Amino acid sequence: MRAFAVTPIHLPDEEIRRRQERYDRLSPPGLQVVLRDVGAGAPPSLDTDAAVRRSEEAVAVALRDARADSAWDAAFPDCVLDPAVPAAVGGGDVPVHGLLKLSAGHLAARGERFGAVVRNEAIGAELTRRLAAYGLTAHSAGVEVLDLPFDAIADTATWNAALGEAVARLAERGATAVLNGCSAVDVEPAALAARIVDPTAVALRLLTVDETPAGAAESVEGAVRA
Repeated sequence: MRAFAVTPIHLPDEEIRRRQERYDRLSPPGLQVVLRDVGAGAPPSLDTDAAVRRSEEAVAVALRDARADSAWDAAFPDCVLDPAVPAAVGGGDVPVHGLLKLSAGHLAARGERFGAVVRNEAIGAELTRRLAAYGLTAHSAGVEVLDLPFDAIADTATWNAALGEAVARLAERGATAVLNGCSAVDVEPAALAARIVDPTAVALRLLTVDETPAGAAESVEGAVRA
């Protein structure tokens, strides 16, 4: 399977390379993810609702073009906010997936109550709206804002160090799993009140379930426990 991924924001070449390397590392056998920058018309970060809306418009154009390209078997935004991802299953030769839709839907299907941590208020508000659009609000323990700068996305230590209190608050509200609300942040093992789930790792494994049915359940469970 060859999947097209598009960034939600305009990024420098070195960050594109870092994110591509992460996809190369996380992709299970049989899946190749090719990451493309969304272009200079998109915002450089998602810090306001206006930026979130601009991002969605730019991503929609990129996904539309990808769906018309026979080189791809699937397409998705490189973003846990799932910009321009339809809430319902859409038509077309190239299906559009969402990292949040796949990972949160999987946790809900397991009967788990989950929360999420995000970098800022604008992202938190949009993620909450997305969960509602997917009909997953009843499974959610809410969203906690880490209040981190954009640079923390590529700073694994800073991001992971901020998780403790936020995860504890979500666990108090019944969360057994917490979605790490950024597609490009590595999750480090830690003794926290609830386990941290890498939505990108889970989503990539779910994309290959039909390709490897014999080992699908084991593969997906391994990603969720990561």
